[in-house]
Amino acid sequence: MLPRQRGFTLIEMLIVVAMVAILAAIALPNYRDYVTRGRLVEAFGGLADARVKMEQYFQDNRSYPTGCVTAPAAPGANNVQLQALKNFTLQCSNLGANTYTVTAQGNAGGPVDGFSYTIDQDNAKTTALTATSATSGWTVPSPNTCWAIRKGGIC
Repeated sequence: MLPRQRGFTLIEMLIVVAMVAILAAIALPNYRDYVTRGRLVEAFGGLADARVKMEQYFQDNRSYPTGCVTAPAAPGANNVQLQALKNFTLQCSNLGANTYTVTAQGNAGGPVDGFSYTIDQDNAKTTALTATSATSGWTVPSPNTCWAIRKGGIC
């Protein structure tokens, strides 16, 4: 009498491989979007911090600063120090006695390349997207009065 063979048949193995492939096709894009949304929070926190610093400077001096520097550089008498972020670069523009705009631009070649968020003295928030692989499927909110936190322009 021959011993009974144990193991899986080829068809059983193909079914398992097909199920794993289907799960991976669904899970990987969702995971990538989840990680991207987690990295966007860094920009929102940096912009909120920059806004607080600008308003504190305005309260002390009755005008907004004439320049911005990024940490660890020390700010001058008329400058505000912005946070150094890992995935975004903070920049100031439109600096005047009663105006400012702070922009968080995704670092080129990084996981959030193409994302850009702004805030100004009126707390007006806007989103800008440049076509990259990171922004694929993302759209600017309509009207553009908030920061997009999910695909489809959801704020």
